[in-house]
Amino acid sequence: MGLLSSSIARKFAMALSGLFLVLFLAQHFTINLTSVIAPDTFNTWSHFMGTNGLVQGVLQPVLIFGVVFHFIMGFVLEIQNRNARAIKYASYKGNTNSSWASRNMIISGLVVLGFLGLHFYDFWIPEIVHKYIESHPEDPTRYYAETVHKFESPLRTGLYVLAFILLAVHLWHGFASSFQSVGFNNKYSKGLQVFTKAFAILIPLGFIFIALYHHFNQLPH
Repeated sequence: MGLLSSSIARKFAMALSGLFLVLFLAQHFTINLTSVIAPDTFNTWSHFMGTNGLVQGVLQPVLIFGVVFHFIMGFVLEIQNRNARAIKYASYKGNTNSSWASRNMIISGLVVLGFLGLHFYDFWIPEIVHKYIESHPEDPTRYYAETVHKFESPLRTGLYVLAFILLAVHLWHGFASSFQSVGFNNKYSKGLQVFTKAFAILIPLGFIFIALYHHFNQLPH
């Protein structure tokens, strides 16, 4: 019973961390979208996020912890599930038992983790170096140009697009299952399923649009 309780606790904790990261994803998408429709607003919001003490000193460390915790817990649960399969089936019927997305959460998760590493390399590390190591004076108008420049390379843009496709796969199963893991099961469950599936498609597509927009907008006309 202790093992079962431990397993449930792990799934519950992973679900909560996943829901927290989804909130961050929605907030991140909202800010990034303004880089397409209102660059001045993008600069204003980015400057606020990059200089606000609460964001930098509290929310950012919590976010980093949430990312690390979510993926470590994912690996732990994957290993636990594999070890628990005492019976090996002679034949596997694919989607008859589960969806491709649910069977390959560890793969899509690894790609997303790799993307986060690239994202940190592209944006977070240069920001830390700019502010705290090189001690440049703060320029509230620099964020848009720096962001657009990152999508100049077709290789980097392609990597972002691929990562967002795999993010959609990861969210397709993970977002909906997070609510099940925290015990959300009532008359609104069906509507919530529709919302999570729409979110899993539209938000990654939105990020892909932003990346492609900035890439192609820089090509000679």
